[in-house]
Amino acid sequence: MSAATNPAAISSNTSRRRAEIETMPEWLRRPVGKASEISTVQRIIKQRQIHTICEEGRCPNRGECYAQGMATFLLMGPTCTRACAFCQVDKGHAPMPLDPAEPEKIAESVKLLGLRYVVLTSVARDDLPDGGAGWFARTIAQIRTVNPGTQVEVLTPDFWGGRDSDRSADDLQRQRIATVVAMQPACYNHNIETVRRLQGPVRRGAKYERSLRVLEVVKELNPAIPTKSGLMLGHGETEAEVIEALVDLRKVGCDRLTLGQYLRPSLEHLPVQKYWTPEEFDRLGTIAREMGFSHVRSGPLVRSSYHAGENG
Repeated sequence: MSAATNPAAISSNTSRRRAEIETMPEWLRRPVGKASEISTVQRIIKQRQIHTICEEGRCPNRGECYAQGMATFLLMGPTCTRACAFCQVDKGHAPMPLDPAEPEKIAESVKLLGLRYVVLTSVARDDLPDGGAGWFARTIAQIRTVNPGTQVEVLTPDFWGGRDSDRSADDLQRQRIATVVAMQPACYNHNIETVRRLQGPVRRGAKYERSLRVLEVVKELNPAIPTKSGLMLGHGETEAEVIEALVDLRKVGCDRLTLGQYLRPSLEHLPVQKYWTPEEFDRLGTIAREMGFSHVRSGPLVRSSYHAGENG
């Protein structure tokens, strides 16, 4: 009998997970929001068989964002071709085929929910010829057709399409980014997720410099588009390493920043090494603003799309 089906193992894991949650600092405990606001969104996305990262990632802020007319849709299915050790999204080498009607379904959902600001993100789809860049463009176009007053922000993967030593892979990455940039999103977000030293164990299949290059290319292609990135703290990084990452982001022209606390989704994911205090997040937020970031959200429950429609 495997551990997955062994009642004793399941009970033990459940007890360990409950104990872990109970030791979580008080500042990380908050209500998820009004049940009515959450259930309305859940009903609409379930009926249309689409996905939001708000639900797939069980974001603690989803009730607040829904109430403010914002949501983050997860494009191209719920299965990622990579296996980052912090992420709750399902992993697999054989993701579902694209749903041809997904862009239309998302545009219709945006209208039904009355969303004024939408973030489009996706799983990594290394199996697709363009990494999914064209799907971002198609979805943006459809949202604008149905909802001309809605702003669209994107949170993309790195769009890497080859070996690190392959020069053509750099060109391919640039072409894919250009496909999305051509749609002139309200903001282009790509997260570096953690500090340079911890990229390997935290972001399997991703590279620190490669992610910085995404943000740099966006500015090269269209300097007018705001760029954004974020880190999840709690993997064992030091404050000095976080500040070094912020310096690196500013060097490639990154305008906006999110800093939040990593929360372990399950016992199969990386354990939390440290719970950063609200005061520490405040201090890092102040440092970031002094560096020149125009839009900073820094707090334990901050996520990539938190207050995304606000520019201050």
